[in-house]
Amino acid sequence: MFRFTLKARDTHSRARRGTLHTAHGTVETPTFMAVGTRASVTYLTPSELRETGTQVVLGNTYHLMLRPGPEAFRRVGGIHRFMGWDGPVLTDSGGFQIFSLPSERTINEKGARFKSYINESFHALSPERSIEVQTAIGSDIMMVLDECVDSTSSEEVVTKAMHRTHRWALRSLAARENPAQALFAIVQGGVVPALRAQSAAFLTQHPFDGFAIGGLAVGDTRAQREDTTAFAAELLPQDKPRYLMGVGTPPDLLLAILAGVDMFDCIIPTQLATQGTAFTTRGRVRLKRMAHFDSDAPLDAECPCTTCRTFTRGYLHHLIKANEPLGPRLVSFHNLFYYNALMAEARRHIELGTYAAFAKTQLEAIDRHEHAERE
Repeated sequence: MFRFTLKARDTHSRARRGTLHTAHGTVETPTFMAVGTRASVTYLTPSELRETGTQVVLGNTYHLMLRPGPEAFRRVGGIHRFMGWDGPVLTDSGGFQIFSLPSERTINEKGARFKSYINESFHALSPERSIEVQTAIGSDIMMVLDECVDSTSSEEVVTKAMHRTHRWALRSLAARENPAQALFAIVQGGVVPALRAQSAAFLTQHPFDGFAIGGLAVGDTRAQREDTTAFAAELLPQDKPRYLMGVGTPPDLLLAILAGVDMFDCIIPTQLATQGTAFTTRGRVRLKRMAHFDSDAPLDAECPCTTCRTFTRGYLHHLIKANEPLGPRLVSFHNLFYYNALMAEARRHIELGTYAAFAKTQLEAIDRHEHAERE
């Protein structure tokens, strides 16, 4: 059965160190989850994911519902067998993807009706249908269907979506059939503290296995995102995992861990790898720049990953400029390795009680590098 064990707290911040126990293994937190939207983390095989230190893969209900469809997962016995990944899997509910299709969907109390991007057929996604599909997928952690709106929307719009999210959360909870699959609720409320407090107070009254902070990185500023994350995290139970959805630059993660968040996901590490951007111990490196054309230096001298041990910046620059698929593969591998190494260091410093100082040093180093890169 799913459970969360809190193991340590930082001395000078709200950072937490814990362990998630799932049907497919334990997860040490804080953790960054690799986004495998369509049962595949872009460019990387399951064995390569293990090499990067990845603990959890995130799949998306909206996309997997359309292709290959829930029957395919029922036939093979779930997503783990389907994609050859034996570790934990979390599935998003599809709410954000519905939000991203404003011209091709309608939303009412029953759920959402939308047009497939594959063949333009129409589909319905209700809280019950989302849970049905996630049950067929066989994920270790399921998310309730929520109504996501732009955080810059009016307070009236945000309030209406929040209340509907609450009603859908209870319907999702009632629809769950397999108690071995954990179910997380999603705290909404935009960037309005009173609404976030109301949402957290309502949802934490019910027996969800964990709680997510949703509706951020959709129009809000970085300052609003940081303030809202810190405020919302403080409202959530100490004995349940906290998940910040879809937010994921290294500074975002470092700051959210300070606020007591345990779990993260974002497409940034693999998405930016496609553009030749790598995350390193000193900040971002943009490999398309001509400064790397004849560089014999490793991508990150402090990183022991295969990419950094084997290839030079000059070679990676060449691959990216030549549009060779190996370029994004090698940079994606490094980026996920870096993210997971950052999480491992965060866990170590929380155990030592020195996370606040560690985060400050990391943030300052990244800021200096980013500033220098812009000059």
